[in-house]
Amino acid sequence: MQHRYIPMTKEDKKSMLETVGVNSTEELFADIPQEVRFKGELNIKPAKDEYELKKELTQLAEQNVNLQSHTSFLGAGVYQHYIPSIVDHVISRSEFYTAYTPYQPEISQGELQAIFEFQTMISELTGMEVSNSSMYDGGTALAEAVNLSAGQTRKKKVLVSKAIHPESLEVIHTYAKGPDLEIVEIDVKDGLTDLDQLKAELDEDTASVVIQYPNFLGQVEPLKEVKELISSQKKTMMLVSSNPLALGYLTPPGDFGADIVVGDAQVFGIPAQYGGPHCGYFATTKKLMRKVPGRLVGQTVDEEGRRGFVLTLQAREQHIRRDKATSNICSNQALNALASSVAMSALGKHGVKEMATLNMKKARYAKKLFEEEGFEVVYKGPFFNEFVIKVNQDVRELNQKLISKGFIGGFDLGRVNEEWNQHLLIAVTEIRTKEEIDQFVKELGDING
Repeated sequence: MQHRYIPMTKEDKKSMLETVGVNSTEELFADIPQEVRFKGELNIKPAKDEYELKKELTQLAEQNVNLQSHTSFLGAGVYQHYIPSIVDHVISRSEFYTAYTPYQPEISQGELQAIFEFQTMISELTGMEVSNSSMYDGGTALAEAVNLSAGQTRKKKVLVSKAIHPESLEVIHTYAKGPDLEIVEIDVKDGLTDLDQLKAELDEDTASVVIQYPNFLGQVEPLKEVKELISSQKKTMMLVSSNPLALGYLTPPGDFGADIVVGDAQVFGIPAQYGGPHCGYFATTKKLMRKVPGRLVGQTVDEEGRRGFVLTLQAREQHIRRDKATSNICSNQALNALASSVAMSALGKHGVKEMATLNMKKARYAKKLFEEEGFEVVYKGPFFNEFVIKVNQDVRELNQKLISKGFIGGFDLGRVNEEWNQHLLIAVTEIRTKEEIDQFVKELGDING
């Protein structure tokens, strides 16, 4: 049967044409001048039947290097971590994977409770008072935080460290165009944000300062010192983008006085998935609770005193007067947020801390091996599970050679900054074994000469 996977029949087509009051497709498009219409055949392959099409797509997909066929040391914002098997079992239940926004609490208690637990765990990890019900990803969450800070302080200048994720930096610039914000980028010095430049740029017009912790180069920024600098200016806010797994070991940004903490929950229960979709989080203080983009789920009791959950705050333009809306974020990542909640629940507090500790220990073991092999480890400060090494050849060519050895190498920092050509960002997570690390360092050493 031809095109059986295209649902429209001749009868459907006839009915639609009759509904709009025309007799044919040609008549439908009669207002489009002939001289601007495309004539001839499109330069595409002839249509295949369903079996042949699936076969070709499968062959194309198998050309991808993936985390099952290769051992990965690639991070730079998306990581391969242990995912408890219970995660897939829970998120595969139809009441979760078919659920949309839980507007009707009387039939959405499971979904609402799952989101509430996500908010609670994110608040505990970040040291903040409230968290929303998730966002698209870490980059958009950070850009939303920037816009919130400008609206709250009524200031237009935002200082952003160049040590944040470069893609997040691009998103910030995009979001800043609407409200016409001035984005001032602060340079990197010895792998950290240049605090001298930060101090020089801080003034009474500064709405906020954006820092990543740990930063894109893997280094742990001195948030205490950053906060002390920011405190010299009235109302200026501290915005921190954080890997939530790292907060299982590091002091949370909330303890340093951060006003908003954002990031990506991909590290908990969400596969790399070739870069997405993932799940952003947004945590802040009670003072800013009504300015948070997206939604917050709250806990309450019904008439009989039984615990229940409802959408408490919905700050987007669909729900309140447009001039009062804080964002046009229209959805959350509820299914991925659920995956993160299940993963964190399965690991527990001690498990999250142990997982974070293993990342730190294994990364330090790899760093020591690289140094013994003669590589230059570029930055010497405290780090979490990523560090930078310098190689003596083009990183793209080096990574291609590593693929032939069964490894996905680190991130080519030359893609971000020409000054970082021949610099490789290596990520070591808890699932990497001693044998894998040993072999990776050996292969990289052999290739690098």
